[in-house]
Amino acid sequence: MTRYVASRMPTLQGPAAWNEILGPQPAAQELTGTRVADFVIVGAGFAGLSAARRITQIQPDATIVILDAARIAAGSAGRNSGFMIDLPHDLASDDYAGAGDDKTLIGLNRQAIAFAGAAVAEYGIDPNYFDPAGKVNGAASAVAQAHNESYAKHLSSLSETSESLDQKQMRALTGSSHYISGLYTPGTVMLQPAGYVRGLAAGLAKQGVAIHENSAATSVIREGSAWRVTTPKGSISAGQVILTVNGHLESFGFEKGRLMQLFLYAVMTPELDAAALAQLGGAPRWGITPSDPMGTTVRRINSGQGGNRIITRTCAMLKPDTKVTQADVIRASKVMQRKFDQRFPQLAGLRMEHAWAGNLCLSLNGVSVMRKLDDGLFSGCVQNGLGTARGTLTGIGAAELASGVTSPITAHFTAEARPKRLPPQPFQKIGANAVLRYREWRARDE
Repeated sequence: MTRYVASRMPTLQGPAAWNEILGPQPAAQELTGTRVADFVIVGAGFAGLSAARRITQIQPDATIVILDAARIAAGSAGRNSGFMIDLPHDLASDDYAGAGDDKTLIGLNRQAIAFAGAAVAEYGIDPNYFDPAGKVNGAASAVAQAHNESYAKHLSSLSETSESLDQKQMRALTGSSHYISGLYTPGTVMLQPAGYVRGLAAGLAKQGVAIHENSAATSVIREGSAWRVTTPKGSISAGQVILTVNGHLESFGFEKGRLMQLFLYAVMTPELDAAALAQLGGAPRWGITPSDPMGTTVRRINSGQGGNRIITRTCAMLKPDTKVTQADVIRASKVMQRKFDQRFPQLAGLRMEHAWAGNLCLSLNGVSVMRKLDDGLFSGCVQNGLGTARGTLTGIGAAELASGVTSPITAHFTAEARPKRLPPQPFQKIGANAVLRYREWRARDE
């Protein structure tokens, strides 16, 4: 009998602030008892919900059940920065330029954005949660400005447009004098990620997709021609199972020793009152990614996305055991408070309302794991820190593989190599965190 048993459960630290600021959800429907379905999807984030939507398009009469260990948008979907990026965004590079076929990836990323945009229209999701505003790479030093210039040349070689912003334009946008320049690219969608995911789940539920929250999959066991997926209070038998659990894939026994479990930390201000907004100035919504990928991401949102707030995100840590402590969050929060004060001295000392950690899963060679794992068992995992677009793509692709459909998405991801094997512990953890600390120090002002 083939068995895949989870060696650990996902762990979370701090609230998923994007979810918290939207207010309460309807009561969770946990899985209880036993049932049968055509498809079971484990994970209700960008990948899992996109997989479910794609299956409804291919097989409208299929019975689909989604399981999630937490509430909708309480996991990684409510803990990211909300950038759905179309252009190359290689976090291992100095300036985001990719090392592979960037034109292909741009086309695939735009397919993911179009898929998500169609879902917004079809399900009546608040368009504030899916704002095609573009983003800016902010530069606070001459070195970072050179990164932007290099990236702009790379984009030009791909026939992609960008616009350079000077310090005055950056201050008019952000209210901050911290940035000496910026590079605007128009194709990124600025998400309220929890709002989008909650809307996607609600739309799928209206189509008859069953969503069970607080129902962690503890095992996937082969029984004849089907798989039985077990949760603490129930189980489902299905012919096709799709795992969309990102780095949690490793705990089911797949790609062990090949996946890097990275955590980033973030803080969010309370809702800014009229006096604070007057002191801040700038535009009501914007998103800044650092010109150096190891710098600090900053977003400002307004009432349409959950209140007038600023989000700051940085401090990468490799945690192979995926165990993040409250002390880790507190230490990172102090760093981000300093970075917030540095950027917005007019609001310096403003106490943050939310602080949290979010899990990224990366492979050493930048590949995803979107493929057939076993007969009737598929994966849409390992998003390499690009969970909104890459998660959407791997979810679509896994659904297509499980349905016997081929497409440019399935062709791309199934042609990728396996993730490279990582160095053994403790060298992996010590070495990776030393490199991260050095790169963050080097990009400390970015």
